Amino acid sequence: MLKNDLLHLIEKKRAELIEVVNQNGFTSSIAIRYSQELDQLLNEYNRMYIKKVSAY
Repeated sequence: MLKNDLLHLIEKKRAELIEVVNQNGFTSSIAIRYSQELDQLLNEYNRMYIKKVSAY
């Protein structure tokens, strides 16, 4: 997956999450699911594009 495609998916999911939270609250099952999906996208981005920092 290309970086720009992944960033687009992240922004789309973030917007969807905000809309769902506004309609249903933070603890609704759909908000939790969207939050988990956003987490997965962010984790994938971190794995693919963020350089690992070595521990001292």
